[in-house]
Amino acid sequence: MSGGHGETGGGRGVGTGEGEHSGGDFLARLKKFEGQPAARAGVGKDLVNAPMIRHWCEAMGDTHPAYTGPDAIAPPTMLQAWTMGGLSGHGDGTGRATAYDELFDLLDGAGYAAVVATDCEQEYVRDLRPGDRISYDAVIESVSERKTTKLGAGHFVTSRMDVLANGELAGTHRFRILKYAPAHRSSGGDSAGGSGRGSGGSSDRAAAGGGRQRPAGTAMPGSAMPGPVTPRPARPRPVINRDNAGFWAGVAERRLLIQRCDDCAELRFPWLPGCHACGSAHWDTVEASGAGTVFSYVVMHHPPFPAFDPPYAVGLIELAEGVRMVSNVIGVAPDEVRIGMPVRLEITRVDDELELPLFRAEVA
Repeated sequence: MSGGHGETGGGRGVGTGEGEHSGGDFLARLKKFEGQPAARAGVGKDLVNAPMIRHWCEAMGDTHPAYTGPDAIAPPTMLQAWTMGGLSGHGDGTGRATAYDELFDLLDGAGYAAVVATDCEQEYVRDLRPGDRISYDAVIESVSERKTTKLGAGHFVTSRMDVLANGELAGTHRFRILKYAPAHRSSGGDSAGGSGRGSGGSSDRAAAGGGRQRPAGTAMPGSAMPGPVTPRPARPRPVINRDNAGFWAGVAERRLLIQRCDDCAELRFPWLPGCHACGSAHWDTVEASGAGTVFSYVVMHHPPFPAFDPPYAVGLIELAEGVRMVSNVIGVAPDEVRIGMPVRLEITRVDDELELPLFRAEVA
């Protein structure tokens, strides 16, 4: 899964990462960022608390008794979770320092515009308990020389976050990403690594569940002998129940319906039996205009899933009406998706039985 730098899976550069940006002078410019702050005096939005611990344990299936009861501690692997700002970010001005953005701007401008998270390391110094106040500082620990990977050539950037509880060091979190120029991929035929540009590109086929299947017994392009081709598995089916049946009925009519509270007029998505603002159980619907923007996104590379051709873009789309939903972004190559990119709803038939609301990028 691609991610990082606010806009997951992408940046602003259009170069190749070669030439003047691959020599010693460029590396020296990158190395100047080592030791500079990535975040200063950050403060967690919440105290360490039992509800977040419970939700984490339920999501992870962790039933260790140390995480429940009057003397509960937080799972150590939640270390970074207490520092996160969520979708709204850190409104108090804390968070990433300018040096981090400047480093990414430099790499983007040199053509290393794609980004993928590679690994993280955590060290635990003390337990975190409900009521602890979390603060943190982060530093750009290292920028590697130019490395060549299967994804493409680029630079590894490692940041280190020191997490404190009530002013005392509780642990460190190292996070490493690769900023890279994507390797050239063949654009022929049904290749999953094709350019994905335009209505016939692999990005459309991946989002819609894949391209056409060759009949059994026909030859693969370039192969000497014909052989059977296993039909592509179907896309996963939505779980339709009494709470969301109206939404899927709207999709079947090629409409995207949003719930609206009868009492306070609050819009909500996904569909729920009651209003999250006032608690009312009475609602009607409004039809979305179909216009939206990419609020955030990831580019999926791994793990593979039989019904999809990686890489493909999964976006959190902010509709013009103000609510957000998750869907595929189609119409451009996955590494060209950007935060803020305008998109338009496209109800797409992905197989004989299923239509899904996807979003096509509106590009010049």
